[in-house]
Amino acid sequence: MNGFPKQTSNALENMLKQHFGASIHLQALEPVGGGCINQTCKATLADGSVWFIKLSQAGRLDMFVAESDGLHAIRATNTLYAPEPVGYGTAENSACLILEYLDLRGRSQSRLAGEQLAAMHRHTAERFGWLRDNTIGSTMQRNRQHDDWVEFWRQERLVFQLRLARHNAYPTRAYEQGMQLAAKLDAFFTDYQPQASLLHGDLWGGNMAFAQDGRPVIFDPAVYYGDREADLAMTELFGGFDAEFYAAYNSAWPLDAGYKVRKTLYNLYHILNHFNLFGGGYGMQAARMTESLLAQV
Repeated sequence: MNGFPKQTSNALENMLKQHFGASIHLQALEPVGGGCINQTCKATLADGSVWFIKLSQAGRLDMFVAESDGLHAIRATNTLYAPEPVGYGTAENSACLILEYLDLRGRSQSRLAGEQLAAMHRHTAERFGWLRDNTIGSTMQRNRQHDDWVEFWRQERLVFQLRLARHNAYPTRAYEQGMQLAAKLDAFFTDYQPQASLLHGDLWGGNMAFAQDGRPVIFDPAVYYGDREADLAMTELFGGFDAEFYAAYNSAWPLDAGYKVRKTLYNLYHILNHFNLFGGGYGMQAARMTESLLAQV
């Protein structure tokens, strides 16, 4: 069916029946481009309803369960829109997540996106972390809860990625400097005490788009409660959002002056993760970021 083996189409139809009833019929299944971690498709049923389906290896079902929980958490804030998760399961040899299908070809509304992200960050918790681990890309993201943000970032983010990187042939000197940086993190928070804000967790430009009615939509989350600066930092990592977005965010909730330095610390986590996922020049980039941060403590 449109490039999918019949066995896969039949398996997906059976899974859809579990969620929508035995009378449904899968009329069309079309591949959708986008992510590099999962396969995605658009499923059209005979009744005209359309659904977005993500597929991965069968052993990654828990990744989709966590993603569903994260989308529900974002939707509960009534700020930025996130697609509604309908269900998850396995079909043939794949784990599947069924989502509301959205036409994301609307005009950019950057100011609204900045305002709504600030509003989402106003939703806070008492502790840093989250109710479960999830994934950042395909890497496990450990979310053990902490009362102290610096300790959370040290243990659950920086040290965790550094140890993975060491197993992936990250240079010894860079690893040792990374561990030195982890030991000195308090120096970046002498006059700044972040709140535990609800974060998207993986907020680069590819994970935000705009619906036909102009609503900003975020998807593919790696949700946890943490310093809102971590979300803002990642928006700057791969090309960044436009100036109107940042102006709107800062008007709604101004950032601390120390963000200009800490954003490198927060993005080091993502560059290390990219090294662990893809290798290549990300290791050298992480090493340079680490040296720059050590020079400031």
